[in-house]
Parts: sequence; C-alpha cells; structure tokens
Amino acid sequence: MFQRSGDDEARGGGQPGRPPGTTRGLLDAIALHERAAALRWDQMLVWFMRVMACAWLVKGLGAWAVLLGFGPGEGVAFEARSLSFQATIIYFAVIDLVAAVGLWLTSTWGGVMWLLAVTSHIILALFFPRIVMSNAMTLSAFASLILLYLAISWKAARQED
Repeated sequence: MFQRSGDDEARGGGQPGRPPGTTRGLLDAIALHERAAALRWDQMLVWFMRVMACAWLVKGLGAWAVLLGFGPGEGVAFEARSLSFQATIIYFAVIDLVAAVGLWLTSTWGGVMWLLAVTSHIILALFFPRIVMSNAMTLSAFASLILLYLAISWKAARQED
C-alpha cells in the first residue's frame, strides 16, 4: 500500500539502527483502520434480519387479527370462511411469528423459517389468489427481499475477518 520513500530510508527506516517493526506497525495500523471502515457484511446481515423480524412480527400479528375477527372482512366470522382460508391463516399466524423470533435472534433456523414463510406466501398467492390476496408489487417486493437476503448472506459468509 505505502512504499518507503528515500526520506524514510535516510532516517533509518529498515536500517539496523531503527527499532524493528516501526514501519510494519504503521502499515498494520492503517490496514486495521481500513478494515474497520469497510462495509461489514455480517453487521449488515444482522440489521437486515432485525428489520425483517419487525416486519414479519407485524405480518404475523395481522394473521392473528384475522383469526380473531379483527382483520379485513369483519362481516364474516372466521369459522364461516372456507377451510382452505382458515388453514392458510393459521399457518401464517404461526410461521410468521416463529420466523420473526428466529430472525430477531439472527439464528440460521430463523433465516430458513423466514425463507419458508415468504416463499409460501409467494407460491400460495400465485396459485391460490382467492385465498392469499397479494398484488404484483407485494410479490415482487418479497422476491426482491429473498434475493437481497441471499446476497447479503453470501457476502457475509465470504467476508474475511
């Protein structure tokens, strides 16, 4: 990174009279500072997982609101809805909250549960649009979040300490 100048050599840099490792210590300190200032992908992954945990907590509580009769379609009781709708709401009421807890803990199983939850939502919205209603914007946002999570995870795994 830095090259020794003629002045450094004239002052005894690298010479037997100069304390050993002085120039090396300076270069090590600069390299350490650069590493500290560099983007830390593992920290970025933690922040991403925590933000997704908050979002999926809200999504899970929304499923519980529908289950308890506070959500959209308040005129129809949850028990009066189709069995497939009931099963889907119960599935998301459980898996979204479990994924949120796992994401908040930044555990591997949390990421896997989140990927399962968001992929389930996309697949069900595409193949059963009357049960899981989502627009194209929501589905593309979910797909983008999956790609972003995989990219940040990959970068964090490949980052050197």
